[in-house]
Amino acid sequence: MTTTTTDAAPPVGPRALAWTRRRQAAARFWQQYRGHRAGMAGLAVLALIALVALAAPLLVGADSQSVTGAPGGPLESPSAEFPLGTDQFGRSLLALLVWGTRVSLTVGLLAAFLSVAIGTLVGITAGHFKGWYGNVVMRITDWFLVMPTLVLAIALATVLSRSLWTTILAIGVTTWPTTARLVRAQTLSVESRPYIERSKALGGGHRHIMSRHVLPNVMPLVLAQTTLVISTAILTEATLAFLGLGDPTIVSWGGLLQDAREAGAVSSGDWWYLAPPGLAIAVVALAFTLCGRTIESVLNPKLGVSR
Repeated sequence: MTTTTTDAAPPVGPRALAWTRRRQAAARFWQQYRGHRAGMAGLAVLALIALVALAAPLLVGADSQSVTGAPGGPLESPSAEFPLGTDQFGRSLLALLVWGTRVSLTVGLLAAFLSVAIGTLVGITAGHFKGWYGNVVMRITDWFLVMPTLVLAIALATVLSRSLWTTILAIGVTTWPTTARLVRAQTLSVESRPYIERSKALGGGHRHIMSRHVLPNVMPLVLAQTTLVISTAILTEATLAFLGLGDPTIVSWGGLLQDAREAGAVSSGDWWYLAPPGLAIAVVALAFTLCGRTIESVLNPKLGVSR
């Protein structure tokens, strides 16, 4: 008599089950995201720009920023040798534009991360700890909201030393209030749900509720807000550099516009000095905005963003 035995499947642990659900959620998100043509176009543009930024040392070389070894004459118009012309020192504007990609993306990503981190922390704590703490924090947030962000960033950039980290800090600590208000509203919505009451009844503390229940539910909103803040950070960095408040030792798109203004490109009609960095800023900001709006549409279909 023969008996057949079947190997029972090993039990799936809670952590493995959680990772399986996350992968399934990511797959559903990507499937819905691909249905939006605008979002895919923005993602393709960002991927191309990120590739250019990473490959900048291979494409143009670090010596292209040197003023003493400039290969061309001052303010040469576009030609076969210099497709975008040269700046006031004779450097290739195409090479400078490629190098500026690295700085603009770095500032945008780091400043947006700092801004969203502050806004998320303030929003969750203000929504969870009601009473005097929430009121005080939101009044401070309202004060930052009514104050012009650019004015505060200019004040910080003026007081602190001119460097890339100063620009990141100035943008990050002045653009968080919008994120804070959005996260607080979502936190209040999450904490009104029944499972939060059950968690409190079972002895869940403040840290457990905020980290295990509130934070995962507000993360989709934070992700969408991050993509939108990046475009704002890039525009603000370009504005600070154009006003002469950036680091003069690095090449950025805003710094190129500042150099063009100082060289009199506006009055002399040297359009090739002004148009490329301005268009690059506009294209990157638009690409991040398209991605952010698409993420919002996928995570919240009620917005009705067109495909």
